[in-house]
Amino acid sequence: MSEETTKKQEMPEQLSDILLVLDKEKMKIQAVKSIDENGKMETVDPTKKNQNQFMRVDKSGDFFSNFFSNFFSQLKNPTNFSFFKVPAPIAIEKAQEMQKQVDKPTPEGEKVMKEHEVKTEPQQDKKQENQKNMATTQTTPEASEYRYKPEQIDWDTMKNLGLSKEYLEKRNLLDPLLRGYKTNELLPIGVNFGGSVLRTDARLSLQQAEDGNVIVAIHGIKKEPNLHSEFFGHKFTDEDKKNLLETGNMGRVVNLINSKTGELMPSIISIDRLTNDVIALRTDFIKIPDEIKGVKLNDEQKQTLMEGKPLKLDAMISTKGTEFSATVQLNADKRYVEFLFDRNNSNRQIQNNGQTQNNQQNNQQNQPQEAPKTFRGKELTDEQHKDFKAGQTVYMAGLVDKKGQTYNGYITFNKDTGKTDFEFPNQYKERVKPTEAHKTQTAVNSEGKTNEATKNINEPLKSGQQRPKNKQQQEQQEKPKAPAKSKGVKR
Repeated sequence: MSEETTKKQEMPEQLSDILLVLDKEKMKIQAVKSIDENGKMETVDPTKKNQNQFMRVDKSGDFFSNFFSNFFSQLKNPTNFSFFKVPAPIAIEKAQEMQKQVDKPTPEGEKVMKEHEVKTEPQQDKKQENQKNMATTQTTPEASEYRYKPEQIDWDTMKNLGLSKEYLEKRNLLDPLLRGYKTNELLPIGVNFGGSVLRTDARLSLQQAEDGNVIVAIHGIKKEPNLHSEFFGHKFTDEDKKNLLETGNMGRVVNLINSKTGELMPSIISIDRLTNDVIALRTDFIKIPDEIKGVKLNDEQKQTLMEGKPLKLDAMISTKGTEFSATVQLNADKRYVEFLFDRNNSNRQIQNNGQTQNNQQNNQQNQPQEAPKTFRGKELTDEQHKDFKAGQTVYMAGLVDKKGQTYNGYITFNKDTGKTDFEFPNQYKERVKPTEAHKTQTAVNSEGKTNEATKNINEPLKSGQQRPKNKQQQEQQEKPKAPAKSKGVKR
């Protein structure tokens, strides 16, 4: 796959539409913000200040039609309103034009209103007259959040990658795929080229091809972010590169160029910390929360985040109820505000003096990330840690969950991400069949079973061990255990 193709896939190509509404009683044009469960519509003034609160809908015809049909059917007193859809970049401008038409009607203004008006009657009739269409129409508000359906996925392709629907569901990865996002973790995949098989870790996403078919996109791990070439017409400055490598976010809004239309697209840019891909997010798609960890954001703070800049917040409340301060910033890959100090999978490592290293590749070359000695409160043995550190899968028994229940599983240290991957026994068995040696080790060390060749050895077996490993163990094995002394009978 070419660099240019990859870039096109990473960039949201489709614009969003904004839903404007005319309240016939107040004779005022507003932007739709949301609709509650009682059918009451919430609106805001169509100003730049409120831009991040506008309800945004995918502009594709079928998607919008389905969405609006659902929206209109839930609306309380729908006859009181007229609706208009306009492209997000010109929503404020069009709202002003429409308000002028409402205040002082002109033939030109009427033309603008009719051009953007969403007809409600056909939507209602369509429900009643065409049963076939009803079968494919989304009927719940939540459904509009999904871009794809499970049946649209080429499951044969997934199977060839070593993945299944059941596997994705178990790891809670199918839902984000259907919503149009990449998987939030790396997946082990295998690609068969006929004469050879490529096995690697990658993120996956679903994308719609030009012929309308849904394809599986593979986002493999790059050695480092490509910041030397232009990215949609943007040439990275030294400051851009520094910010991206240190925090993962560029920290400003830039105009990118749509390679198909030539349109300028105001966007923020971040690094996918799992794959090192350069990711852009149009400001049209940004939605800033009203509150972060108990701190209500003012307009100035929201604007700072909208511009992609870092923002220091004090007096936030953690889930444990403790107060803390941190710097937050919008991340283009995650599409939400993140804490900059939370960097488990990032391309940097915070040093004691507050300085940062570049990316994970430099960390591996200069200061390799050390595999942890404990996992979920349980310390690994020296032998386990040795194997774990080497990237081997290690069996962990006697782990304790939050409810105090014990469970077992397998852990693997990913040296590329510095992350510990965990699998339950059934997940592990699906992925790889344990060797006889590993079965022996697990059975003897963790399940209390006996292996004839090692039954007299007093210490835990080494990973993969089926026989005595040294002279001492050999002597232990050959020396029969003394029979238990009888306590006899007291007289």
